[in-house]
Amino acid sequence: MLRLHVLFISICALALSACVVLYATAGALKPIASWHGMDIVGEGGTALMAGVWCLMTLSSRPKGLVTRLLAGGLAAIMLGAWVDCLDEFFLIPKDQTWDNWLEAIFQLGGMGVLTAGMYYWRQEQFSLNEQLQKRERLFRDHRAFDRITQLTNADYLRAQIRLEQARHPGVPCAVALLDIDHFHLINRAHGKHEGDRVLQAVCHMLLLNIRNEDLLCRYAGDRFALLMPGTDEAGAREVAQHLCTMVAQMRHQVNATTATTAATLALSLRHACAVAEGEAAEAADTLLSKLSRAIETRSQERRTPAGLAA
Repeated sequence: MLRLHVLFISICALALSACVVLYATAGALKPIASWHGMDIVGEGGTALMAGVWCLMTLSSRPKGLVTRLLAGGLAAIMLGAWVDCLDEFFLIPKDQTWDNWLEAIFQLGGMGVLTAGMYYWRQEQFSLNEQLQKRERLFRDHRAFDRITQLTNADYLRAQIRLEQARHPGVPCAVALLDIDHFHLINRAHGKHEGDRVLQAVCHMLLLNIRNEDLLCRYAGDRFALLMPGTDEAGAREVAQHLCTMVAQMRHQVNATTATTAATLALSLRHACAVAEGEAAEAADTLLSKLSRAIETRSQERRTPAGLAA
């Protein structure tokens, strides 16, 4: 990761050197006897630790706003502590106050920038936690999940449909099946590995566009199932259409190192929606069978392969 931030690290090194040159030029070197060891250790140690924290931040994050703010704030605090430490080595005339201003600007500015970085980092963590919450049911049950998409299977979906009906009788519980158009042609043209990458890409797009309380499963092959508690059929159709629109906007880049041909895939989905009705024990199987038949019917209606753009 540090290789991504070579320019930033170089600027920090130049700034540290520039401070030494500035103090050496504007002031006079103090006699060694007048140096205060504890002050040097405390202020120099603060500068050192802030620099280490800055490097740790850069080594663990890609480029971006949050990284710039966190690293920039720590770098400014490091420079503030560094110029404070230089006061112990160089005597600045008392009628000059620029050194005090320099120290204050670096320290206060650095803390302000670091605070802004922590705020956006906090927002970033909220977004990541939302995605983790969408997968939480998978790990509660401790069942095996699909190694490609990290989603559970149809058996788990059936159990969750029954559970929702038992917990909230009379409340609509909708399910949508989403099927990738002409997925077999992608496998045939570009290989199974590329087909797996398409499944992962579609899975991520779907997860980004559903609620925390919704459950996304890999139903079978290229087919996903979305459980939407508290949603009627009209609401489910609206959600499914939105998901289809989002996937249709994707342009999947085929991995040239593993696929047989290089291309950009235009993906699309077909969908079917329904609400679980009847006894909980029978509703899940009946519902999923109904949706599978609807998907197969729509599959027969679509004859044109998914678009390929070289």
